[in-house]
This record gives sequence, C-alpha cells and structure tokens, in this order.
Amino acid sequence: MTTEIGKITKWNDEKGFGFISPKETGRSVFIHINDFSKRHKRPTLGLSVTYNLSKDSKGRICAKNVCPEKGHKRVTKAGKQKTASLFISSAFLLVVAGLVYLDLLPIGVLGFYLAISLLTFGLYAKDKSAAQSGGWRTSERTLHLISLIGGWPGALIAQSQLRHKSKKLSFRIVYGLTIILNCCILGWLLTPEGNEHLENILKQIRDIDWG
Repeated sequence: MTTEIGKITKWNDEKGFGFISPKETGRSVFIHINDFSKRHKRPTLGLSVTYNLSKDSKGRICAKNVCPEKGHKRVTKAGKQKTASLFISSAFLLVVAGLVYLDLLPIGVLGFYLAISLLTFGLYAKDKSAAQSGGWRTSERTLHLISLIGGWPGALIAQSQLRHKSKKLSFRIVYGLTIILNCCILGWLLTPEGNEHLENILKQIRDIDWG
C-alpha cells in the first residue's frame, strides 16, 4: 500500500472530520478522526501527515492510517513525569550552585551532589538490568541510603527515565522521606554550626596523606 503525504487543509474538530490536500497535485481526501493515530494529539489545520488511500463503505476515496509526518505526539503521564523529574533535579542543583556562588557553601558540596547523583543513576540502571536478567540486585536499603546522602536527584531522574522503582508505594514513601531529610541536612549546613562542622570535615579530608 502506497504511503501518501499531504496537509490537513480543512478540519472540523467538533464533528471529527476534515480533508487532506495531497503534497502532489490531486483532489482533497476525506479524513475521519477514527482513522487518525491514537498516539498523537488531535489533528489541526496545516498539519503535515502521511496516510494511505482507501475507500469507505460507500466506495468513496478516504484516508486511512493517518499519522503526523513529524512531532505532534501526545503528552503522556510518563512523559510529564520525565519532564518533571528533570526540572526538579535541575532546579535543586541550580539552587546548590547558587549557594556556592554566594559563598554560602563550598564548591565541593555541589561536586558531591553531582557525583553521587550520577552514581545513583548508575545503581538504578544496574538494578533494573539485574531485575530483568535475574542477576544480583541492589538492596532497597542501599538505594535509600545513597538518596539520603545526596543522590536523590539522580534517583528521581532514574525512576522516571528508566521506569524503575516508580510504582511501589512503600518504596516511594521512604524515598520521599530521604529527600526531606537530605534537604534538612543541607539547610543545617547553612547554619553557623553546620557550616563549621562541614569545614572541619573538609579540613580532615584535605589533611589525609593520600600518598
């Protein structure tokens, strides 16, 4: 069956039908909403589409298997979750970067969040692969612990992008608590007492004889 290319030049969204003008010369072709891709948003005027020519029950030429030539995909719940996870994680890391810029936190804190988030994403990916292949799994306690110490942005992205550990309610509740606790710890580090404690830890790390 030959695939045609055209543009929707007439569309009645209330009644759910319209006409496609072929890219090459030719008569407009009738299109019904039932023959439009369910994976995409509803048709709009001017939308470029691909379709197959067919005939309806009365023998009239019509378009079947109509699909947008590019883009126009339906925004799914999973797609919204992916966007939200990237936004929240990026916003948090930008806040930490801002605190570093204002000299309220040492740059090492931002570096730690970035590194531990990458590690956390890797652990989630490894655990999902192990779950599918029957290999050795990473314990939920380990995943929660690494989120607690700062890897929760990476975990949030992994849960939405990899669709792993995103449906189990008990896991999600504990994971949410690790985010709250980590943010509380970060807030404490901004206090004079917390900042002094952090500086002492960093000093001890710098004084270690790595040779």
